[in-house]
Amino acid sequence: MKPPPFAYHAPRDVGAALRTLAQVRGKVLAGGQSLIPLMNMRLAAPEHLVDINRIGSLSAIDATPAGVRVGALVRHSDAEHAGAHPLLTRALKLVAHPAIRNRGTVVGSLVHADPAAELPAVLAVLDGTVRLARWDGRAVEREVPAREFFVGPLESAVEPGELAVSAFFPALAPRTGTAFEEVARRHGDYALAGVCAVVTVDGDARVTAARVACVGVGPVPVVVDVTGACGGVDVPGASGGADVTGAFGEVDMTGASGSAAGGWAEAARAVQEETEPESDVHASAAYRRHLVGVLAERALRNAAREGAAARGA
Repeated sequence: MKPPPFAYHAPRDVGAALRTLAQVRGKVLAGGQSLIPLMNMRLAAPEHLVDINRIGSLSAIDATPAGVRVGALVRHSDAEHAGAHPLLTRALKLVAHPAIRNRGTVVGSLVHADPAAELPAVLAVLDGTVRLARWDGRAVEREVPAREFFVGPLESAVEPGELAVSAFFPALAPRTGTAFEEVARRHGDYALAGVCAVVTVDGDARVTAARVACVGVGPVPVVVDVTGACGGVDVPGASGGADVTGAFGEVDMTGASGSAAGGWAEAARAVQEETEPESDVHASAAYRRHLVGVLAERALRNAAREGAAARGA
């Protein structure tokens, strides 16, 4: 299969790229691991293709105490090997296959906004941001938080004429553990469902914060805060959420209770209630909802254990 005809542009700096995007309506080519197949199948037919691969300034990974900023041309494999953020590194190991990771970009995956992809969930659970730039006589930038960036399936907040130049993944708090659990029919396939978790414990190994993001069970990453009743619970029998707040829905469930043995299971049930899975040829909606509950409990427990281990380090 071949793509339909298009005009090709290859700017060599960000300013030239922004000026080109201001003048034409087209698509940005970075890794191309999603765009090129869509064009070959005639599901996308941009009249212009703006190739940013010659803009070296977009290939930087900047790690600071506040977090990690990843440029638009940073490949999955480069970010994985840099190991600059624990949860991002974990998620990248689950993305497709090495050949895809060697070419695909972190920011490109975010802009593609596939609800079954791992990286949007990571950005969402961390409350990260994406920096967008456009040309208005000069380069003008805006920082879009994850809760506003993912608009719908395969739809992000990037407007015509804008370029996603970087993404920022906030650093983890001290004594925080992470986990990413997913189930796919084959390694490298899109997950039937997946859950990433971030859990923080205090100096006495008691949970002080717990948050998860789910993939493949809603039109955007489903983020649920299960912190409430976790406070003061020992990690070995960590309890689950009394205050369950979905970042995309503000659902308050204050008043739920959990024992040391059953708290995470209660939190997992709360996560299930926030999902909107659909049936397809791979799995039914009911199976995906069950699966996300199992994975949520597992991810929370594993993240809590890692946080407790970090506390003792």
